[in-house]
Amino acid sequence: MTTSAAIPLSTAGGSPRRIRRDWRGWAFTGPFMAVFALVFLAPLLYALYLSLFRSQLVGGTQFVWLENYGHALTDPQFWEAFGRVLVFLVIQVPIMLALALAAALAIDSQRLRGSSFFRITLFLPYAVPAVVAVLMWGYLYGNQFGLTANINHLVGFELITPFAKNWMLVSIGNIVTWEFVGYNMLIFYSALKTIPTELYEAASIDGAGSWRTVFSIKIPALRSAIVIATIFSIIGSFQLFNEPNILRPLAPNVITTFYTPNMYAYNLSFSGQQFNYAATVAIIMGLITAVIAYVVQLRGSRAEVL
Repeated sequence: MTTSAAIPLSTAGGSPRRIRRDWRGWAFTGPFMAVFALVFLAPLLYALYLSLFRSQLVGGTQFVWLENYGHALTDPQFWEAFGRVLVFLVIQVPIMLALALAAALAIDSQRLRGSSFFRITLFLPYAVPAVVAVLMWGYLYGNQFGLTANINHLVGFELITPFAKNWMLVSIGNIVTWEFVGYNMLIFYSALKTIPTELYEAASIDGAGSWRTVFSIKIPALRSAIVIATIFSIIGSFQLFNEPNILRPLAPNVITTFYTPNMYAYNLSFSGQQFNYAATVAIIMGLITAVIAYVVQLRGSRAEVL
């Protein structure tokens, strides 16, 4: 039996031929990488660069290293704003996700009449621009006009006070829940449609009822979707800006310039001309958001393994 050894390709002079690289893959991914670097990496690096400097009336812009970060970590206004969005996150997000999960399970149960109409109706608020949605709810919340004013006038006293200090965060949470319940419902409903029908048939043969099927098959299958929706909601909560910023003219004594961290950074930059400190606040919030989102994802992944 004879064997033949592989002979490397060679040129006429006997030296190995160099294999030409195929750059077609880079031709496809190159435009995306260029846009990604331009709209994400470049602003992020520039914000990091700004956070290392401080502009002063005397001496101009000076390199201060990490002094801005030290100041932010001891800034009571920053921590008040952070504590407010943290409370918002802990209360509003579970309520919103629970409502979205209940809606998705109701639509998927095939016992709800007009489920297609119900699904579209529930998702419709997400299609409304955020500014329009907040203006609409601001009109409903108004003390001198709108539904709230009419109800208070009807009963003869202030029964509903959405713009009171103790109720403002609840009012904002109601708007955010109205906007995003349909979005999260669609995530859960799409995940429910990927469950194999064989599991339902096996559960039916074993005599499992509707509630047993929900808790033993549907909800465990939704674990990944719940983790994703939770991460999105965490990011959205820490980025809370549109709702309080638009409602601020209606309740200027309640919604301060540092009501949320994003509002604080925005007003520091555009009203106070403190661009360096605003960049520092933004970077700190980005890091906190990334860490919390990563912890949630890690715990969700471990739960799936178990």
